[in-house]
Amino acid sequence: MSEDEQEHLTKTEARAGATPHMTRVILAMSLILIVGIFAVLYLFWSN
Repeated sequence: MSEDEQEHLTKTEARAGATPHMTRVILAMSLILIVGIFAVLYLFWSN
């Protein structure tokens, strides 16, 4: 292959694997947990 030619890969080939979307679930659950903890702390210390 010469320098002018480019090899085109699919997203899966470029990543060398699948993307199961677990990162979104973990981030969403973490965000909800942190917001809940801050709400409890705010209510506890605001009195």
